[in-house]
Amino acid sequence: MTILWTACAFLSGSLMFSYWLGRMGRHNLKYVGDGNPGALNLWKAAGYQLGLAGIILDFLKGYLILGWIFGFNLEHTRVQGYAIIPIALAPVFGHAFSPFLKGKGGKAIAVTFGVWSALTRFEASLALAIILAVGMAAAKLLARGRPTSPEADGLQVAFGMLLLGIYLYLGGYRNAILWVWLGNFALISFKHRKELAFFLKKKHAEPGGE
Repeated sequence: MTILWTACAFLSGSLMFSYWLGRMGRHNLKYVGDGNPGALNLWKAAGYQLGLAGIILDFLKGYLILGWIFGFNLEHTRVQGYAIIPIALAPVFGHAFSPFLKGKGGKAIAVTFGVWSALTRFEASLALAIILAVGMAAAKLLARGRPTSPEADGLQVAFGMLLLGIYLYLGGYRNAILWVWLGNFALISFKHRKELAFFLKKKHAEPGGE
């Protein structure tokens, strides 16, 4: 059953709603912005209405499938122990490596919020939203009104996920949940690897960099 549920969760995550909505609006998201077939580029290409629809659908494909499998209550779910890990990670990996896009996919931010909303009854997703909002506000303050770079945005997301792990650990979440976070953090970092590498290279090149 764990294999079956993992497959179902992966299939749910692999549904590329934002990309398909873009195609319906005659926008190929592969050629928008950084080429990411996700809701942010849909927003850029087709406006806020389709963009919001993409965000909601990407969120729900992580939230609803896990809510159905876990019964919207992880404390009384029929899935026990470490079997939670592959099922919970499956929607995120499905979105990031969608078979509908020949193994390519998005950066899995909206679906990550859906997954953590189902796992923690919105607690962790709310904490992550606050962390990212504070980081964004701080970045804009430091930029003094100038637009932030994609590299800085990628760093904020990865650092926000890192802080979420600390929050979960201090909150006393079980080991299986911490392993889900580790897999999610690794994937988010991988999907933002170009931005992170560019940012680190830039910092290295600055005066005083080692």
